[in-house]
Amino acid sequence: MAAAGVLRLGARTFGANEFALMAIVNRTPDSFYDRGATFATDAAYDAIGQAVADGADLVDIGGVKAGYGEPVSETEELRRTVDFVAGIRSRHPDLVISVDTYRSGVARRVGEAGADLINDTWAGADPGIAAAAAEVGAGLVCSHVGGLTPRTDPHRMAYYDVVADVIATTTRLAERAVAAGVRRDGIVIDPTHDFGKNTLQSLELTRRLDELAATGWPVLVAVSNKDFIGETLDLPPGRRGAGTLAALSVSAWLGARVFRVHDVPAARQALDLIAVLRGAAQPAGTRRSLA
Repeated sequence: MAAAGVLRLGARTFGANEFALMAIVNRTPDSFYDRGATFATDAAYDAIGQAVADGADLVDIGGVKAGYGEPVSETEELRRTVDFVAGIRSRHPDLVISVDTYRSGVARRVGEAGADLINDTWAGADPGIAAAAAEVGAGLVCSHVGGLTPRTDPHRMAYYDVVADVIATTTRLAERAVAAGVRRDGIVIDPTHDFGKNTLQSLELTRRLDELAATGWPVLVAVSNKDFIGETLDLPPGRRGAGTLAALSVSAWLGARVFRVHDVPAARQALDLIAVLRGAAQPAGTRRSLA
């Protein structure tokens, strides 16, 4: 049975036709995009405040770089995230806080500190993560990585049908999360572009995203500045903004609900226009040729 149209995260409820914009704030010194720009605590708090001012509905805090890099112990990941989450909660009581972690111990601690959503981008590599989310009343992102272990890159990944594989995996994890006690209306599925996928597979996922949306589970897309965009356009991370907006817009049109982005103002404008084009919202003004 698929989830209901309403998505409830923390103090926010998002209707079936409402987009939720998630800003990225990495507490890592080696992230692929910002190279540690928000590793320092003050810079991270400033980034949170700016994201909220720019229209973000959620913030996603990461304490470990997704790809290859220096090993990060659970103790260090906790040091980078727990107190920071508590600080965000005190500064922004109604903001939805997500934490990008694959460790159940971290999920439990950040949930106790005030996190509303556990963004598990490694598809349940830690089998206790759903139970940890349930214990602290947090929602959960259920992802697909094609069997990869955390912080590894894909190599010659092969699927009979990548979209079918993504749907089977994410919906299975979603139902398992419900069985573990996670609220059904707090679960999101993520096709997890580039994780366990080559560029052609990520492109296929994007053009067929409506099939994921048809499962009934709210779909999160995290395509911002990713390598599949860079390879398609032959551009480095810092020049993938236009391609990112194109992929976001297609995903929104095909039914995605949550969007994880680096550039909040640009994404907010794009999503607001898509909402109007889909008939879910009205233009801010319609004076032209009417006044």
